[in-house]
Amino acid sequence: MKLTRQQLDLAVEQQILDSEQAQRLLEFLRDNPAPGARFDFTHLLYYLGGLVAIGAMTLFMNLGWESFGGWGVFAIALIYLACGLGLASRFERLQHPIPAGICATFAVCLTPLAVFGLQQALGFWPDDEHYRDYHRYIEWHWLMMELATLAVGAMVAWRYRYPFLLMPIAVTLWYLSMDLVAMINDGNYNIELRSLVSIYFGLLVIFGAFWVDIRSRHSLDYAFWLYLFGVLTFWGGLTMQDSNSELAKLGYFGINLLLIGLGALLVRRVFVVFGGLGCCAYLGHLAFDLFEDSWLFPIALSLIGLLIIYLGIVWQRHEQRISQGLQSLLPGALRELLQARRF
Repeated sequence: MKLTRQQLDLAVEQQILDSEQAQRLLEFLRDNPAPGARFDFTHLLYYLGGLVAIGAMTLFMNLGWESFGGWGVFAIALIYLACGLGLASRFERLQHPIPAGICATFAVCLTPLAVFGLQQALGFWPDDEHYRDYHRYIEWHWLMMELATLAVGAMVAWRYRYPFLLMPIAVTLWYLSMDLVAMINDGNYNIELRSLVSIYFGLLVIFGAFWVDIRSRHSLDYAFWLYLFGVLTFWGGLTMQDSNSELAKLGYFGINLLLIGLGALLVRRVFVVFGGLGCCAYLGHLAFDLFEDSWLFPIALSLIGLLIIYLGIVWQRHEQRISQGLQSLLPGALRELLQARRF
């Protein structure tokens, strides 16, 4: 929970704190910031610069690099990787955890490029494939790049222990799941199979993220990126499913409502965002397909919206009592997690 100077001034006005206590509390909060990331200009510059650097060596890599040959690409990638780890260690010593985590992540993201160069140098690479296709197409021969990235990512994450390092690991696991299915299925990878793989992989990552969340409930938020990619792939696969059954579409709406409820329970906005998008998609289907010519539907939907607002007011009045009652039924570790993440 973020505390502002305006709130402290209001507490002084209501005689909850005196002015000296408010000033001392403000200084304490400035000297001991929360461990999570904040949305301020400094952090925005950190992540913008990091994503630009990572994107330059991954998504936006062009064919010009291949003119260096396999050994040249391998050597350059290793130099960049070493520079990333060197900067991560330096920033760690200077107690700049976010830049350190971004630089370590940059190093992990260079692993596929290094493996690509090595395979090309050793003659194990198909001549008609390019590195930039790694992020665009599903092919079985990406497996060595993915397995190496997971191994390097695990070692770097064990050494530096920054939450952002789980981002390339989560993405690589997603790539690996699709490429493994393509290999097992002899390269036949249609939309239906792709959506099913995304659903099951997303569920697996969500459960893994929950386990990580429980284990790290007293430290940094290591589960954020796992939750993000788990929900993204699960929801994307679910939304890609095509069915002419209205009952199946209603089930899709119900699953998205469950996502919203789960997000509220775990205090994870990613569940709420994607659940809300899914609910809006279903309501759009009702408005433009099922009830296209009904003048009563907008009125009924407006009344439902007002009812939800009223339920929100009722919930706000009794939230603490209901939450405490529900949380008393949960295991101790889960109760500690909810309390740690909520405030």
